[in-house]
Amino acid sequence: MNQVMAKKSCRAFAALALIGTFAAPAMAAETADANQLARGKYLVTVGGCNDCHTPFKVGENGPEPDMSRMLSGHPEGFAIDAPATMPAGPWIVAIAASNSAFSGPWGVSFAANLTPDAETGLGKWTLQTFVQTIRTGRHMGRGRKILPPMPIPMYKHFTDEDLAAIFTYLQSIPAVKNRVPEPLPPAPAKSAS
Repeated sequence: MNQVMAKKSCRAFAALALIGTFAAPAMAAETADANQLARGKYLVTVGGCNDCHTPFKVGENGPEPDMSRMLSGHPEGFAIDAPATMPAGPWIVAIAASNSAFSGPWGVSFAANLTPDAETGLGKWTLQTFVQTIRTGRHMGRGRKILPPMPIPMYKHFTDEDLAAIFTYLQSIPAVKNRVPEPLPPAPAKSAS
């Protein structure tokens, strides 16, 4: 009877060892993915992405990010059709109440939808497209210039690993359908009379 039990124990141990051989890489990959996701969330948070890409609402403490629309960009229902009248003196920028549209010498820029919505956000983007956009400062890595206040001169120094983590996190958040308008050109210069 002891030999039968010993053989069963050996088979059970061998089966567990075999399962462990296949499970260990999967568990390691899950841990790596979780670590990359956590790193991406951290970088998005400390990088201030919500400061512009999450529309503001008025809360009990005044203006605050509307996290129900986290990283969805300038609200499509908040129409802006012309640059702000620019103040005189040292002031060169005006910011919409949503904190997601910015008017300056470049015209009007709107914070992009960074959610994974396939039609209006980054859902169809690849990691390569995302990296090229940050590295070149051009939409989709080759299109129009990314306008202020997007801190491309600073963000282009993220490592490839940082950008991969950010992209992984952005692909994991809830998709929000929100079509952000295209930038507006600067107001025509007024002629001196």
